[in-house]
Amino acid sequence: MTSPTMTDAERFHLINSSLYTAVIGDVLDQLGYVHQFLPARVRPLLPQMRVAGRAMPVLTADAFGPQAKPFGLLTEALDSLTPGEVYIGHGTRHDAAMWGDLLTTTAIVRGATGAVMDGYHRDTTHILTRDFPVFSRGAYAQDSSVRTVIRDFRVPIEIGGVAIRPGDLIIGDTDGVLVVPQEVEDETIERATVKASTENLVRTAIESGMSATEAFRTYGVL
Repeated sequence: MTSPTMTDAERFHLINSSLYTAVIGDVLDQLGYVHQFLPARVRPLLPQMRVAGRAMPVLTADAFGPQAKPFGLLTEALDSLTPGEVYIGHGTRHDAAMWGDLLTTTAIVRGATGAVMDGYHRDTTHILTRDFPVFSRGAYAQDSSVRTVIRDFRVPIEIGGVAIRPGDLIIGDTDGVLVVPQEVEDETIERATVKASTENLVRTAIESGMSATEAFRTYGVL
């Protein structure tokens, strides 16, 4: 269970060790937050990758050719990362890599817990040697320097209509990436912990011969 005294490190460990996006998303639905998953196109580089951390949203814009300041505020955004944060990149119309090896290195040094973007990544082989969770639309090596710029960071953004504010809880696994608003995160995690435990009981009951209908009638989850 969560408590007001739980640190973020403890909260992230609880999520990564005991919970998953499906059960947390179900709880958010019950609380009336029914549009919290990022688009299904945002996937982890490897199925086993998981991320939990605080959103550090980055606003990206289209560029059309060389810029006076290549990449815009990208380096400033990276250097502002603090321990426990997740870099969240807003997508653009251009197909270009928004993440790569040197960005991964910077994020690790800064103590970030992962990177999520509505765009592409590159340097896949190098990233995979770093054991750092990256979620994107997929691998595509085309550079962003003449195609996108970072306009701002630590500002509210939207991805696929999902609002993301600085400090919101970001949770990702092989089933998707979920945004948990700060105002309901404690209740959400507490309820999700109970639901995950109940699902374990249902699984055991079904394996022992109980029908799905009876299990749902008894436990109220499926």
